[in-house]
This record gives sequence, structure tokens and C-alpha cells, in this order.
Amino acid sequence: MYTIIKKPVITEKATEASENQNRFTFVVDRRANKLEIKKAVEKMYGVNITEVRTMTYGGGKSAVKYTNKGIVEQPNNPWKKAVVTVADGETIDLFNNI
Repeated sequence: MYTIIKKPVITEKATEASENQNRFTFVVDRRANKLEIKKAVEKMYGVNITEVRTMTYGGGKSAVKYTNKGIVEQPNNPWKKAVVTVADGETIDLFNNI
């Protein structure tokens, strides 16, 4: 079995969404679907999830290197992000393990 939730996303936009709209952002495994993500977050943090949104990034060509063997294109590392909406009155404390 693979790990579904890899890490939380801690950016200004994600922090503002967690404070104002009860939405938390995680980097998840690319193979995971919305139901698996929902079950994993509910099990890990003990909260009720009302909505899950997913986005997939990367996968294209990112860098072009000019080597003595010719031009080499390096692919991006694709990754998936999930934005999880928690039920009213509940919250996830992402900083308790630091």
C-alpha cells in the first residue's frame, strides 16, 4: 500500500484558506482518488470532510540541456495537490508535530 498523504502545503494562500474558509491543502500520491484522500485525512486527523478538490501539476518538459551528445530535454516531476474542506466547527492542527 502506498502513502496517500505525503505532506501539507504551507504557503500564504493555503494558510489563509485554512484560517478563513476551513480548507487545508496537501500533496498527495498521484494515483489516489478523491474517496481515498477523504478517508486518509479523516483517519489521520479525526475530522469530517465535506469536499475534496484535486489538481495535477507537472509532467511536461521543463529544462533543455545542451550537452556534447546533443540537446536533452528533462521532464518535470508530476505531483498532485488536494484541497480538503473540513466540516464547520472542526479544524486540523498542522503545526502540532513540529
